[in-house]
Amino acid sequence: MFSKAIKLYHATGSPNSRRVRIFLAEKAQNVTLVPIDLGQGEQHSVAYRAINPRRVVPTLVLTNGVAIGEVPAIFRYCEAAYPAPPLLGTGPVGEALVVMWERRVELEGFAAVMEGVRNAAARLKGRAIAGAHDYEQIPALADRSRRRVANFYADFDQRLTQASFVADDAFSAADITMLVTVDFATRAFDMPIPPACAALRRWYDTVAARPSTTA
Repeated sequence: MFSKAIKLYHATGSPNSRRVRIFLAEKAQNVTLVPIDLGQGEQHSVAYRAINPRRVVPTLVLTNGVAIGEVPAIFRYCEAAYPAPPLLGTGPVGEALVVMWERRVELEGFAAVMEGVRNAAARLKGRAIAGAHDYEQIPALADRSRRRVANFYADFDQRLTQASFVADDAFSAADITMLVTVDFATRAFDMPIPPACAALRRWYDTVAARPSTTA
C-alpha cells in the first residue's frame, strides 16, 4: 500500500484530480490528499509553482520529493508500482487498446468540455489554456465545444453497443476518464447523456455504481 507520506495535490472540483482519485481508489491505495484552492488562486502561489510550474492539479509527490504531474504519467506510475487490479490493460494488445480509447475520450470529450469551460468562465479570464502561460478567451469556442460534446456522446454510444466497457470487456482507465467527462459535461454544460444514447446510459449506470467513483 502507498505510504501516507506520498502526497496528492488536488482540488475537489477538478475533473483531472478526480480521475486520479478514482484510479487510486480502484487500486485501494491511500495517499495524503493536499487540497489546492483553485478559486483562491492557490495554484499560482510561489509554493505550489515550486511543485508544479504549470500551475495545474493534480500533482503526485513521492517520498523522495519527485513530483509527477499530468494524469497519464500519474496513472503509469501507479500502475507500475501497484499492478493489481490492472487499469491500463494487460498484454501488448490490451495495453494499446486502453491507451487508444482513453486518448480518444480525452481528445473528443474531455478536451471539448474543458475548452468550452475555459473560454467561457469569467473566473478563467486570461487563463483560457491551462499551463505556465496566460492566454485570452475566445468565446466562440464555447459554442463549438457543445457541438463537439454532442458528437462525442453519439460516437461513444455506438462504441458501447459493441463492448461492455470503453476499451474492451474490462474496466480500465478509459472508463474512468469517460465517467469523469460525462459528469463534467453534465455539470459544466448541463449536457447529460441524451435519452437516445441507450448503450452509453447502460455503461454509465454500471460504472457510476462502483464505490471508487465517490473518491
